[in-house]
Amino acid sequence: MAKTRAQNFDDLVLEAVEVIERSVGADDRFGPERLAGVEFAVEDVPGEVNTYDTDVLEDRDVPLARLLPGQPGTAGPSPRIVVYRRPLELRANGTEELAQLIRSVVVEQVANLLGVRPEDIDPD
Repeated sequence: MAKTRAQNFDDLVLEAVEVIERSVGADDRFGPERLAGVEFAVEDVPGEVNTYDTDVLEDRDVPLARLLPGQPGTAGPSPRIVVYRRPLELRANGTEELAQLIRSVVVEQVANLLGVRPEDIDPD
């Protein structure tokens, strides 16, 4: 059976996350457990919010992803990175460009979570 666009998008996000987790886990500056417990999610579109904080990655006032940092060391929620499918799909021409855009967005949010530059996560 053919996959839906949403399923294909989910697969691209999963691939990007796996590459980033390997990169972060192999880097002595971060350690293999640095992304343990971080949740990655996909939503079709961002919810209605009047203003966005610095935890939102935007393009011309359109949210592409959001970092919900969670409360490390507590019983509170785990850190969560949410990627918005439709805004990203509309900015890409084809699957290869979409995959690159997704990876860039996830790298940006992981870097924000870890407090480092995106180049420290993914030099490409």
